[in-house]
Amino acid sequence: MDTVFGLPVHALVVHSVVVLIPLSALGAILMACWPHFSRRFGPLVVLIALVSVGFALISKESGAYLAARVGLPQVHSELGSSMPLIALAFFAVLLVFWLFDRGIPGNRHRPIWVRLLAVLLIALAVFATIWVIRVGHSGAEATWLFKISQTN
Repeated sequence: MDTVFGLPVHALVVHSVVVLIPLSALGAILMACWPHFSRRFGPLVVLIALVSVGFALISKESGAYLAARVGLPQVHSELGSSMPLIALAFFAVLLVFWLFDRGIPGNRHRPIWVRLLAVLLIALAVFATIWVIRVGHSGAEATWLFKISQTN
């Protein structure tokens, strides 16, 4: 969990989270808005969200190893420690939504409780994406702000 080929695991794995969570969030929003998309691409979106949970956990753990080497970026560490839980909550709601939504015949409307679940799913998708941006921005600041400010 420390290094791979001399590079920090955290720097390599974190980019998977930065890509996969917004990608699965976009898929979740499309699933919530268009039942046909949900039925056709739901399994793929759910799988991407599941993989992003795994990468979020690996990112958090590898970040602890990196912090032991280079020092603890306090803000980034605090924000990043929540990311696996947020990714897991998003995945859980997405999975529940998809499991119920896939059982609704194409010629019937979604029941009101599935529509409310869709609203919750959209909110979590947006929240998870915003959180990824916050964590990533704080990590970029912790890594680059001092170095960039020292140059012209």
